[in-house]
Amino acid sequence: MVRTQVQLTEEQARLLREISSASRESIAALIRRALDQFLISRKPDRSALYRQASAIVGKYDAGVGDISVEHDRYLEEAFKS
Repeated sequence: MVRTQVQLTEEQARLLREISSASRESIAALIRRALDQFLISRKPDRSALYRQASAIVGKYDAGVGDISVEHDRYLEEAFKS
């Protein structure tokens, strides 16, 4: 784990102490869980998605020259198997 410092408002700290006491879970664990939920629910950056997609364009060879035109036919044939 990486140690970090975070400044909370008085209200945030008070509420975290209350929840921590009631749940018998450390404040650090509560913060980690809340951060995990935030990171999972966050929408990905659109430009990052484009960069990822661009990085794989042309990376693989399908062995056929007309795949960009006939991709539906090739997919249908592959899924029938």
